Amino acid sequence: MKASSCTTVCAVLVLVLLTAEAVQVSVAVTCNAVELSSCVSAITSSAPPSQLCCSKIKEQKPCLCQYLKNPSLRQFVSSPNARRVASTCGVPFPTC
Repeated sequence: MKASSCTTVCAVLVLVLLTAEAVQVSVAVTCNAVELSSCVSAITSSAPPSQLCCSKIKEQKPCLCQYLKNPSLRQFVSSPNARRVASTCGVPFPTC
């Protein structure tokens, strides 16, 4: 009877973890260009992007078209170095 209880508890824990992961995936991204500040040195020089920069670009990927439409951000986001950084991080440059 004890093994059955342990199996049930484990199954419930797995279900809770899978549900929690699904909830995190469905959370909307808050578009905030300041989140990309960790990428400034990589975009303004030939330095490789940091791991933090890449994670922020991946996080902000749904916002890139919005940033491209903003006249204050367009030049920064669409620069050749920004495209290089996105590519290095494995984020395809959007076609908006």
